[in-house]
Amino acid sequence: MAQEIVEAPLAGKIMRVHVKAGDKVNEGDVVCTIESLKMENAILAPVSGTIKEVRIAPGQAIKAGEVMVTMES
Repeated sequence: MAQEIVEAPLAGKIMRVHVKAGDKVNEGDVVCTIESLKMENAILAPVSGTIKEVRIAPGQAIKAGEVMVTMES
């Protein structure tokens, strides 16, 4: 199985995490929501697969490029 890494596309604060380890997601499903510059940005799953690890939590500050979720496709 191929491993996919979902990185933060922008710096901000994690508002909501919509997945947990073991969840099955489809390409385009919302993984988490980041607030940046007073706007909420939905971060989508790049592929269909299973969430392997979640490295973020609500309220956490995040920098662009940080790993948020790993998944297997």
